[in-house]
Amino acid sequence: MKVYQGDDVRNIGIVGHGDCGKTSALAAFLYTAGSTNRFTKVDEGNTVTDFDEEEINRKVTITSSLAYLEWNNIKINFVDTPGYNIFINDAKGVLLAADTALVVVDGVSGVEVQTEKVWGFADDYGLSRILLVNKLDKERADFSQTLKNIQEVLDRKAVAVHLPIGSEKNFQGVVDLINEKAYIYERDGGGKGRETDIPADLASDVESARESLMEAVAECDDDLLNEYLENMTLPPEKICSGLIKGISEQQIFPVVCASAVHNIGSDAVLDFLRAFAPAPTARGVYKAEGDASRSVSDGEPQSMFVYKTVADAFAGRVSYFKVVSGVLRNDDNVYNYDRGSSERFSRISLVFGKELKPVTAVHAGDLAAVAKLKNTLTGDTLGDKAHPIAYPKAVMPVPAIAYAIEPKTRNDEDRLGTSIHRILEEDPSLNFYRDPQTKEFLLAGNGQQHLEIVVSKLKKRYQVEVELHAPKIPYRETIRGSADVQGRHKKQTGGHGQFGDCKIKVGPLERGKSFEFSNEIFGGAIPKTYIPAVEKGILEAAEKGFLAGYPVVDFKVVLYDGSYHEVDSSELAFKLAGRKAFRVAMEKAKPALLEPIMKVEIVAPMDCAGDLMGDLNGRRGRIQGMETRGGNQIVRAEVPMAEMLTYANDLTSMTQGRGSFTMETGHYDFVPSQLSSKIISAAKAERGGAEEDED
Repeated sequence: MKVYQGDDVRNIGIVGHGDCGKTSALAAFLYTAGSTNRFTKVDEGNTVTDFDEEEINRKVTITSSLAYLEWNNIKINFVDTPGYNIFINDAKGVLLAADTALVVVDGVSGVEVQTEKVWGFADDYGLSRILLVNKLDKERADFSQTLKNIQEVLDRKAVAVHLPIGSEKNFQGVVDLINEKAYIYERDGGGKGRETDIPADLASDVESARESLMEAVAECDDDLLNEYLENMTLPPEKICSGLIKGISEQQIFPVVCASAVHNIGSDAVLDFLRAFAPAPTARGVYKAEGDASRSVSDGEPQSMFVYKTVADAFAGRVSYFKVVSGVLRNDDNVYNYDRGSSERFSRISLVFGKELKPVTAVHAGDLAAVAKLKNTLTGDTLGDKAHPIAYPKAVMPVPAIAYAIEPKTRNDEDRLGTSIHRILEEDPSLNFYRDPQTKEFLLAGNGQQHLEIVVSKLKKRYQVEVELHAPKIPYRETIRGSADVQGRHKKQTGGHGQFGDCKIKVGPLERGKSFEFSNEIFGGAIPKTYIPAVEKGILEAAEKGFLAGYPVVDFKVVLYDGSYHEVDSSELAFKLAGRKAFRVAMEKAKPALLEPIMKVEIVAPMDCAGDLMGDLNGRRGRIQGMETRGGNQIVRAEVPMAEMLTYANDLTSMTQGRGSFTMETGHYDFVPSQLSSKIISAAKAERGGAEEDED
């Protein structure tokens, strides 16, 4: 494999809504370029980039993967990303390594929910964008309507550089508007077109579209604008120079067209990417944290960042990285600035699906991988120890849903921690933690299917079997009223007895204030050494709850009187007195149950808004705000956690998979009385229906 300089590399992230044909498009590109000897289709389950067993079985992209091809003396790295909402955050992480986003849009469905989301990712990273209208062979596919939809929803600066020849089942080729040439393709052929005359029935459409293209190009450059206004036309070489500038500066978003599944237009798309997608060296400087930056150049100090980690059964941990500056050679020792340790890069490789192809060196701007780094994880920056720098990491949204995870056997329990942390290294959008209140281990992700795939990986890769179930709701208890009570513990035995006596006032606090304790003892009614024991007894009793065994929060206690015995009093006696005082106070202070209220943000198509609102009302939700963004409705609401356990599946059903949501804990609020009694009864039944005698 030839080692390419940064000028001759293109890094393309293929993004778009699920089922728009991203993986099929890449399969067509690889076959057209001769990188594969067979044109494979997604439904056959053996594409280069969907190689994971789960992806083959489900026929969807679950995790991003890399493949490259050589096209007219350049190397194009393609990063194939997921498009379904529960896996979409993986695209956000790997787009850091791309210089251009190839945004694939379904020629029938147009811009969809996740199309807008990945467009936003590319916008956040300042990436150039080229749009590919795919599936133009399908019934009801319409290029002009899709282009209009792109301009309305994504950006007015989108402009066609290709026009389709034929439509639906008669789609057979493309017109190159820059050079005014037409190409006809053999259906399911090698992806290389035969040049022909522009069809007469397309002449007026071509003329109109070419005028729109020239106008868009002219607006990017004053000299080109003057030339266009003077001559009302631009020669192809001027259109090309203006396009290069406009695409690089995100002033133009060109639109090309194809049918990936029938391999129509593949070479035209590759030609366009070669000519107009910016090389990594053309990005100028690569901004790092703070005011630091580094030029994408072989002559700069060595630096790179890891944008993805994969746990491979044979190679171990494989780190995918982008060299930003300098040249990385086999067996180089590179310093990890995040971990403060050195790593030896032996057997650096190019990635082609699941294959790692060794190379001797990687130049600035190129993508590669290396296996078995000791301490390096996704997001880490490495390089020359004498020239430290820190490149930005992808910030992942808070996982939308959490399930309790329970090992099936003791052996599974012993291996779970190590195994699941390997999976977490691969997928930063997951979270694994222990709930301090319920004591359950929770696995949080973007949806039930996301977590089911983790369970499947644990079993198949690491022979760890677990079960998922809905997590326990971390209810809490509090008080609505006040009480003035006495707690007295007196016990006489053969030797020293036990005596402790305290009087306390209990009252409610603002939500979220937790607990306050005040000592107002005067005159030594209780010695100072015993006062902390009273507080400790109250806190221990509060932790075990009163109504249903949930912790009691948001209350204050004032210790104002009591008595003691010179011989029989002790810290233990006053701790038990504090417990008794707390229980008596809870009986009188109007105890109540609190539930966690989640902050929820839902993004779904406008036509689903009515169903969303009705559903949220049925979940005791309170709408906090609504706004329209493109063709989507964004709803912000506060909903009890207990009502959100099945929301991921229900939202998928309501929106046909087009909706997504994020959720985080907001605050606690009172449970309605009719529900409170059911929760208390269920909790008591779970505990055996008997109160534990703690004395």
